[in-house]
Amino acid sequence: MAMKVLIVEDEIMAQKSLIRILTQNFADMEIVGTTGSVKGTVSWLNDPANKADVIFMDVELSDGECFEIFRQTEVKSKVIMTTAYDTYAIKAFEAGSIDYLLKPIDPTALKRAVARCRMSGGQIDVEALAKALGGSAGRKDYKERYIIRFNDRIVPIETSNIAYVYSEEKNNYLVTFDDQRYVIDSSLDLVMEEMNPEMFFRISRSCIVSMKAIESIIKQAGSRLRIIATPEPGFEMTVSRSRVDDFLKWLER
Repeated sequence: MAMKVLIVEDEIMAQKSLIRILTQNFADMEIVGTTGSVKGTVSWLNDPANKADVIFMDVELSDGECFEIFRQTEVKSKVIMTTAYDTYAIKAFEAGSIDYLLKPIDPTALKRAVARCRMSGGQIDVEALAKALGGSAGRKDYKERYIIRFNDRIVPIETSNIAYVYSEEKNNYLVTFDDQRYVIDSSLDLVMEEMNPEMFFRISRSCIVSMKAIESIIKQAGSRLRIIATPEPGFEMTVSRSRVDDFLKWLER
């Protein structure tokens, strides 16, 4: 019997990524719906025609935190919460979440969470909760420096000295606050995984920017945003339309 899954995630790319990883790893899963807001999720859950065995629920949605869903309606499905931050762990388990997965989602952790959901009644991940309560024990360690190699030189670059990282003509570049540019081997996906999301934001497929590098922001047509950064980039640093809302929330943290 298929396991019916509802995905609650306000970022379209993240929705697609989760759908892909679920269908690749679990042949018996059926995605029965996707929502991106508290209001939309409550409406979906209140419709008698909709049924879900498991809900993968992002914490930060387009109109508020997912915990508001539990205040507005009864959630009978098992819930696995997903987020880029570990600060919500306690609230997640208090709300009855079966598991709590940090983005980017680790396949092993995902399989563990799904296995728990298959158990009758589910079971809270006590180990994950203990780590969350333990502070640093449950906190992801972010990269402190990058080692850049070119010609006969090896240059250590502190992460705090990185202004932005970008892709151009099939190469990836790291730019420091003293306006030095280095070619790096790491993909932007890997770099973003290694960086503290409170300090760095991926504004597009081709650029990651440091909070400290942002001087000002200019609104453009079509709800897009252009960043004025220091040091000045040799390209137009624009926030993708699909990431504008998340970017603005990140700035306000």
